[in-house]
Order: sequence, then structure tokens, then C-alpha cells
Amino acid sequence: MDAEEEPREPRRAQPRRRRWVIPVVVLLAVVLIAAGGLFGYASWLQSRVSENLDRSAELPAEENRPQPQQPAEGGDGDQQAPMNVVLMGSDSRDVENAGAGRSDTLMIAHLSGDREKAYLISFPRDMWVEIPGHGTAKINAAYAYGGTSLAVQTLEQLTDVRMDHLAVVDFEGFVALCDAVGGVTVDNETAFETKNYSFPEGEVQLDGERALEFVRERKSLPGGDLDRAENQRKVVQAILAKGLSPEVIANPGRFSEFVSGIASHTSVDAGLTDDVIRDTALSLRLNGAGDIEQLQAPDQGTGTSADGQSIVVVDEERMQEMAEALQDDTMDEYLEKYPE
Repeated sequence: MDAEEEPREPRRAQPRRRRWVIPVVVLLAVVLIAAGGLFGYASWLQSRVSENLDRSAELPAEENRPQPQQPAEGGDGDQQAPMNVVLMGSDSRDVENAGAGRSDTLMIAHLSGDREKAYLISFPRDMWVEIPGHGTAKINAAYAYGGTSLAVQTLEQLTDVRMDHLAVVDFEGFVALCDAVGGVTVDNETAFETKNYSFPEGEVQLDGERALEFVRERKSLPGGDLDRAENQRKVVQAILAKGLSPEVIANPGRFSEFVSGIASHTSVDAGLTDDVIRDTALSLRLNGAGDIEQLQAPDQGTGTSADGQSIVVVDEERMQEMAEALQDDTMDEYLEKYPE
């Protein structure tokens, strides 16, 4: 949080797609094309993804990590172990140097063992947690202290669940993909101006340069950083919708530019190999956005740390319940109990 920003109540996650589903969208797109019988096209797209992905994101050292999860007992023959993927947002995919970028958003994507549901759990960047070896601090400080490996270790310690894979997305680079899909249209709720552009209330047309200024602005918005985050979600949703539209998918050159562009702004761990990407994509049984649930890690609102920082306070009791649901692959039961 910038020094001049006033602390605000954290917003609850809304039931919409967010920018951190980008790797999942790429996988689904390749499977969609393969399912249509265009296996050569799908294989070519996968090769474009592979050649553009950076695999330098680091998971923690094996010592003191939770054990890998196992398939649930009594499941059918297709039941697999649940999969947990950490999704991080950064202003750079240079993950070898944590100081080169910031990590202000952190999520866990939990795929159920039957692969019929996906759960995207966001962790507010100011959530006050224990960071291994560094005491208590805001959760986004883990990346600054020790890069991706410490950020993942912090989540593993918080949930006592092993994180299988990691994807770091360069958000601003992704937004520049507006040009690859021919621009997008978003509904702007509040008129505002930036250094180079004016954005009136209502529908606005965005190319790459306009989109970057649209998602960077916060000072002229009434809700500051929270409104900026909302604008970011709008732009990403618009890019994904346009990029996966029939008109783009049917154009191999255009769709290839879109898919490879996403990959070029994403860094993953070395274990997320081509085979793992393909097998995971083919195992998914998601029928659409309705099978992707979004929620926020449980909190008790804002507070103040002993050293005077504005923080988000963890709801310890519900956090324990959520952790157990991740461990037991019963997130459906957790959401039924806490539907908000």
C-alpha cells in the first residue's frame, strides 16, 4: 500500500474471472481446439506456448515442505490427487531478482481430484501472516524477502498444504496484448484523466497503450487502489473474452500471437513441463465459468500492526477450516458453509 493511501475495508472476491486464470485459459484453449479434431493446430499452439514460457520460477527446497497430496479414498478410477498452483502477479516476470518487480496479488488455484471444479483463492496483499525466517509481516513481503520460493513457503506454512506448481504473470505485459486481439471495449464507471488520455464514463475503446494507462491510474479514482484493481479486472476479462472469441480462434496467426504472447509474459516452475501441461489440460472436466469458484482467504477486516502498519487481519478459525478443506479436497463443503 502506498504511503498516501488511506486503509480501506478489503473487498470480497467477486464471482468473475480474474487475471490469474491466464495459464488455465491457455490450457483450455489448446484442449478446445484438439477436441474439435484440429490436433495439428493444437500441437503447434502447445509448441508456441512451450517455446515462450520461462521456467525460472522457484519452489521451496524440499526440507520442511508438506507431503504431496494423494487421491481421495473411495473415488472412481479417474480420481487423481488434487492439484494446487500458486498464481502470482508481478510487474515483471524476472523472478530471479525479487527486487526487480513487486508481488501485490497472490492466489492459490485448487483443482479438485475429479478435475470437475477449480477454486481460485485470493490472499489480500496486506494480510498479516508469519513469514518463515522473518517473523510476522504483510504476505506480499515474502516475495521481497525471498522471491517466489519464500512466497510459496509462506502459503504452505499458512495452509499446511503442498503447492505443486507456480506461475508468475507479468500483468502489464499481458495488458499490452490488447493490440494482438484488435483492441477491447470496457465499461468505465468513473470518468478520469491520465497524463496522455481522457477516459469518459461509459464504454471506452482501448488499444495497448490506452489500456496500460487505464489500468495504472489510481490517484484520480474515488476508490484509489481498489478502483484501479477493478479496472484491471475489467481489462483482463475483456482481453480474454476477445482472445477466445470464435473470430480470433479461427484465425491461426492471430490466435497464435495471442497465446504465445500470454506465455511470453508468464514464468513457471521447472516441474510444469510440456507433459504436465498437456496431461493436466486433458484431465480437466470444467464445463465453463460456473465450475470456477472464486473466494478470498478469510479475514476479519483491517487493523493496525504493533509498528503502526495498516494490515488485513486473518480470521484464524475460518483459515483453519479452509486449510482443512484444501487438505481433504472438500472445498465444495467449505463454500456451502461460507457461500459469500
